[in-house]
Formats: sequence, C-alpha cells, structure tokens
Amino acid sequence: MPTNRMNREQFFSQLATFDEQRLKKALWNLYWRGAAATRERIEAEIDPDQHDGGKRRSKEPADPQQVLGEVRDFVALARSGAYLAGDRRVSPQERTRWRFTFQRLVTDAQDGLRAADAAAAATAVEQLIDLACETRDYDYFRSEDPMEAARFVVSDAVALLWAKLQGEHGFAGFAERAAPQLIRWESRYGWTRSGWGRVSEKETSLASVLARMLPAPDMWAGLADRYLAALDQAARDDRATPNRAWRPTGRDRDRDQRTAALAEWHGLLLDRLIGSEAEDRLDRLTCHPALGGPELGFLQAQLAHQRGDVGTARSLVAAALQQLPGHQGFLDLATEIGAPLPPRAQQIIKERSP
Repeated sequence: MPTNRMNREQFFSQLATFDEQRLKKALWNLYWRGAAATRERIEAEIDPDQHDGGKRRSKEPADPQQVLGEVRDFVALARSGAYLAGDRRVSPQERTRWRFTFQRLVTDAQDGLRAADAAAAATAVEQLIDLACETRDYDYFRSEDPMEAARFVVSDAVALLWAKLQGEHGFAGFAERAAPQLIRWESRYGWTRSGWGRVSEKETSLASVLARMLPAPDMWAGLADRYLAALDQAARDDRATPNRAWRPTGRDRDRDQRTAALAEWHGLLLDRLIGSEAEDRLDRLTCHPALGGPELGFLQAQLAHQRGDVGTARSLVAAALQQLPGHQGFLDLATEIGAPLPPRAQQIIKERSP
C-alpha cells in the first residue's frame, strides 16, 4: 500500500507559512502526544549531548542486586506454575512471552559477571541454570522444548560462570563451588528435551568444560577431592529424602541417573588419576554411596582392568551388560578383555555387524 507523505521540499514549503510560535506548538504536540521513540528523537535534536549521555547510560549493566531480585521472582513464579495458567501474578501476555523475559534476565545477569563484585550476578546466573535444568523434566512454561525456545545454551552459561568464579576466587574457591554444580547440572544428552536443534548442536558436556580448566595434574587431584566431598553431601541428602510409597525405588533410580550423567567425568578422572599419587581417590569414587547402577559397575571394571585384575573386570562388565546389553562402551570393554557376553548382548552385536 503506497505511503502518503510529503517529500522534503513539500514539507519545508508547508512549514514556511508557520511563525516561530506555531512551530514550537507543533513540536510540543508531537513530543507530548507521540510515542517514546518520537520523544527520544526530539530530545536528541534539542540537546544532543544529553541524549548521547543517556544512550551511554542505557548500555551500562543493570544493578546486580536488582537483577538477582528479578531472577528470584521469575524462578519462584515459574516453579509455582504461574506461567502455565490460573495465576494473576502473571498476565496472559507474559505467559506467552516468558522466553523474552528469560533471555533478558540471562543477558543482565551475565553482563553483571563483568563487574568487580560479581557475587549477586553469579548467584543470578546459577539460579537461571538451575531452572533451565529443571525444564527438562518439569512443565514450567507453555513450550514443548523450553531451552530450545529460549535459545539458552546451558554449557556456555556454565563455562562463563566457572571462568568468573575461577578468576575471582582462585582455584580452591572455584573447585568448592563448581563440584556440587557439576553434580547438579551435568546431563548426558544435553538440556533440551528433543536433543536436536540449534541449541542442542551448540551444547557440550560440562565434563569437557571443566577439563579445559584443569591444565595441571595437581588441579585434577584438588578437584577430585572437592568432587568427592560434594558426593558425600549428595549421599547425605539422599538419606534424608524418604522413599515414597508410589516410588519405592526412587533413591536407587536417582543414584543410577546421577552416575550415568557423570560417566564422562568419571572416565576423565580415571584417565588422569590412575598411576598418580592421587590414585586412592579412585577407590573412594568407585564405591561411593551416592553412585550406583550399571555405570558404576562399568567404572569399577575399568579401574580393575587398568590395575591388571582382568578376572574382576570381566565379571563386573558382564554384570553391567546384564542391565544395559546395548551399551557400546560396555560391549567394547567386554570384547577387549574377553568377558562373557549375555545372550541379549550377543544378539545386539550381531544386529550391529555390517
């Protein structure tokens, strides 16, 4: 549809009939009744210096304490179900625009990490990551795949947070904070529900993020100590959480899932600590009460194999294959050391053979 507006010459010819008072009145009406963008343009023409200063101020990071307060409110509302329906604290329009609010809070919180005192911003980022991880299993928003919709790459956010923690608190302070976060956040298949898409393609494991931050052998030993301490706390939390009648094996399943999610990290610890002065940490790791399931048996089999105890390794990997007969890592180790294969595992190998 054609736009009916005057060109430059026509516009100035019309203004030529206006005296100064009429020009001021017309400009005032536009300023007072116009949209915010119109007012900003007029202010820029009236006082360019002040307007430029305002633009510079608008690019400054938001107040970290204010951002943390907004993040806490947003997370609390999401967990209460307010972004789904039936809660006047969140408008119907905001329920459909939740991802834009989430993206803004992520940007403000991550910008706050650049400040000299980034404690509040780090807490805000941590809470947003917690929420992102929870959306894999809980419906907080009207979205089939919340983190894909929000374009939020959890591993990138964690890498940024950990880099700040290490720079601000040194290795010891970083390790103390990162170890429980690793247990809480690591996910074997990423943080989107579908496992595919633009966000999923950018994700990396937190084990690989952490490994890049540990260039020295003593760092691996130090992190292993903090990790074992965090597992101790996880075990205490497990004992304090009662099993429900409708979920009698809940704690066992949680341990199995935790161990499966952390399998890559455990493999890295095995590779770095075996044969070192910190090898005794592996003994604690492979019998830790916070871990369980076939992945723990596989880790025990790998450790036994590294120490030359092939008989024990065979028994352990065979037992693990009874539970997960199609696990490629289990099959590879069993084939390498000549472990007996359960019938289902033998069938799967035949099916996968070219």
